[in-house]
Amino acid sequence: MDELSDEMHYEGMCIRPPSEAHSILLQVTLGCSHNKCTFCGTFKDKRFTIKDDKIILSDILFASKYMKRQDRVFLMDGDCLIIPQKRLMWILDRIKEHLPWVKRVGSYANVKGIRMKSPEELIALRENGLVILYLGVETGDDVLRKKIRKGSSAETCIAMGRKAKDAGFRLSVTVLLGIAGREGSLEHARATGRLLSAMDPNFVGALTVMVVPGTALDEEYQKGTFEIPDQKELLMELREMIAHTNLTKGLFFSNHASNYLPVKARLPRGKQDALDLIDSALEGAVDLRPEWMRAL
Repeated sequence: MDELSDEMHYEGMCIRPPSEAHSILLQVTLGCSHNKCTFCGTFKDKRFTIKDDKIILSDILFASKYMKRQDRVFLMDGDCLIIPQKRLMWILDRIKEHLPWVKRVGSYANVKGIRMKSPEELIALRENGLVILYLGVETGDDVLRKKIRKGSSAETCIAMGRKAKDAGFRLSVTVLLGIAGREGSLEHARATGRLLSAMDPNFVGALTVMVVPGTALDEEYQKGTFEIPDQKELLMELREMIAHTNLTKGLFFSNHASNYLPVKARLPRGKQDALDLIDSALEGAVDLRPEWMRAL
């Protein structure tokens, strides 16, 4: 199929990491194959499917004509590694064929998708242009992982993150401040720091939980069984997490719009500066993001 559509074929809500804001967004799947996390309402309106190759090629051809200034591609929706290897390689081949100026392809990934690929398959994907994966870690606390229905243990999550890194991918992970509620806040922070240290990703992005209407977490919130930590408690959680995170050479940041305090620290050398900044915020010497500016 070499027909050029007059638009990209996007369906439903589409999300991408902040660092992919200027990328060509190519929707190759709909939804998330897991879609059970209690805090996430992003893909509740979609049944997971892999989009038809003809539609995918049409969108690549559209990008080849109208998106020549964008040199990155981000594959949506939730976890494109679920796509069978032959089809995913075909998609990457078509990107290289029709978008030769593209320097990098990225995708969300989850534990299940990484587990399904052999080390050799992952290397083949990376050599064919897929170079960065975004993995939702959320927490390293196994009790909490089960409660929020992540579908894997911290040990398995670490192993799959290491598997992706061993295949040569740049690995960017997200962690979720506040997801443990008030009582479990600091243990969640410490356990997550331990997971991050063992996985050793290239990038760590911290987001703050925001209760999405209609989710299982929202039901807990409405019943009063889940309490969001206050500003001070969230800052203490962030501090504890960074204090327990030891990366070989990685960037830890909390510049997402959901956070009260933007932090950007190159670990290990920038750890103390980050802790000092948080301490200053706890003392009231640093302004926090006002509530009206916070968003998912």
